[in-house]
Amino acid sequence: MAIAKDILGSVFSNGSAVLLARVVDSQGLPVTQASVASVEYSIFALEVDDPLTLTAVVGHEAVTLDIADVIFDTLQNDAAWTLDEVGYNFRHEVDVTTNEAFPQVGRVYQIRYEMLPLSGQKIVFRFQVRCI
Repeated sequence: MAIAKDILGSVFSNGSAVLLARVVDSQGLPVTQASVASVEYSIFALEVDDPLTLTAVVGHEAVTLDIADVIFDTLQNDAAWTLDEVGYNFRHEVDVTTNEAFPQVGRVYQIRYEMLPLSGQKIVFRFQVRCI
């Protein structure tokens, strides 16, 4: 079983973010395009006094992503990936052309992904970023 933890980082106010992850299935194998039925993301602003209270960011709630745009069939290991030598198979650049994703400096945002495999349970992974 994979260890569940938020991936921490920072983003610039009114900017985009490129988010990378190595996503594995319940067997511990990296997911592939052919093994995934759907992927969606939402961005939430966390409340300072109550981090369990989430406020959806307009235009970034339950957005469906094109699987071929965000999942690689082989692990990538390039200059963008600095975590380890194994690599990543998920890359998403948050689109801010219509709606800002990270509008408030000092705020913490959660980017939550739900991936539905063709078989098995949904895969949830999250990023938590501070806006600077």
